[in-house]
Amino acid sequence: MNSVAGINIVRFILLLLVQVLICNHIDFLGYINPYIYIIFIFLFPIREERLALLLFSFMLGMLIDLFSDSGGVHAAAAVSLAYIRPILLKSSFGMLYEHQSIKFSTTDIGSLITYISLGTVIHHSILFSLEIFNISSILLVLEKTLFSSIFTIILSVLIIILFSRNRK
Repeated sequence: MNSVAGINIVRFILLLLVQVLICNHIDFLGYINPYIYIIFIFLFPIREERLALLLFSFMLGMLIDLFSDSGGVHAAAAVSLAYIRPILLKSSFGMLYEHQSIKFSTTDIGSLITYISLGTVIHHSILFSLEIFNISSILLVLEKTLFSSIFTIILSVLIIILFSRNRK
């Protein structure tokens, strides 16, 4: 097993445990609940097979659903995020993605925040739309998406910066 696979396995397990044991128990004001497990999807290596990302995202989402008793909404949102990830990478990093030379530890912080923000808002809007699944509760979906996205973006950027090796 190479070091990239080992790092991804450890990241998968750690993010799953932190999400299930800590973050699922945070429910501030009924709207703010961080979902940091999506960091795994954001940081998955670009040169790896896209099908592997979709399968790992599905497994991660299903495990979160099993522990949260949420009926598949996390799996659907995680797979959706993994599916649109190339579009997010191209819109956030441009030519770096075209040449597949993105290293998240050395990229511009603005591009990283744009990438994480776009992905988080898309993930959360899918997640809460499927969770509530009622058009008359669209304001509740938007409130939960906004507040949880802000908290998740802040935590995700902090975690990525703190645990990246070569950050200046």
